[in-house]
Amino acid sequence: MTYSLLDVAPVAPDETPADALGRVVPLARAAERSGYRRVWYAEHHNLPQIASAATSVVIGHVAAHTERIRVGAGGVMLPNHSPLVIAEQFGTLAAFHPGRIDLGLGRAPGSDRNTARALRLTAEAADAFPEDVLELRAFLGGEPAVPGVRAIPGHGSNVPLYILGSSLFGANLAAALGLPYAFASHFAPAAMDTAAETYRATYRPSAQHPEPHLIISANLVAAESEAEAERQYRAALRFRARALLMGARDLTDAQLDQVLDSPAGEQIRAMTVHTAVGTPDRVHAQLAALAERTGADELMLAPAATDHHDRVRAVELVTAPARV
Repeated sequence: MTYSLLDVAPVAPDETPADALGRVVPLARAAERSGYRRVWYAEHHNLPQIASAATSVVIGHVAAHTERIRVGAGGVMLPNHSPLVIAEQFGTLAAFHPGRIDLGLGRAPGSDRNTARALRLTAEAADAFPEDVLELRAFLGGEPAVPGVRAIPGHGSNVPLYILGSSLFGANLAAALGLPYAFASHFAPAAMDTAAETYRATYRPSAQHPEPHLIISANLVAAESEAEAERQYRAALRFRARALLMGARDLTDAQLDQVLDSPAGEQIRAMTVHTAVGTPDRVHAQLAALAERTGADELMLAPAATDHHDRVRAVELVTAPARV
């Protein structure tokens, strides 16, 4: 089993985005030391608790301060951009860091209506996602996606593409295009089993990927003791509740615990059902069960602790299994 890392540069309530961005390199370096294959950064907009909006910029910074680990997007929300611009950006990254750049693609705009307007999005942008993926792949592969137009840099770079999703749409598209598929079960787990089965059952081999490659994401909370891991997990649930529930920002921890233990908190608990919590041995066992259940080729771990040092320590404790 291969482990990888997902990071959104989380911003605590008393912090600035600069504080959060200052921590991405130490966490990536911890993943590199622990044998993780890749680290991905996610594009989100107008969310005070996430600092990874300028995904390609974060990727370049982290790649420049690490040595071996692959660095990429998990993902770029393609409806927010033109395929040509993304081909140029990631072609540039690949030129600086040959063989280390990944490009995961999602179709959700990742924003509310006002933010979509600020991004200059149209209502139909997401509908063009399959065509945009093909155009982007052509730009990166050196094919004439648009007559007379080449992505420079990017042309012929063949930056690896991955389809991201939390529904059957992404699974079907990845299978049809012969691309790896990453399912976002760390926050939207409902369709995980069906999507994994659909992807493998309908996969059409491609020249680049003769076999399917399935990535399943999970939250990670690991510590030296079970009690400490449970404490960190509870704090992570409170953090999520403050971000997602109306009126939760001003609640005390005790009040948030009451909400989380009530039917109103059921949604938060359901979102995080795929969270590996405990000591390293227990976490490895939970992750192995998730991989067996889904047939995953790779697990992408999202450290969920609210404290940066706890996130780094979790990655240090849960090292990737040795490859044979």
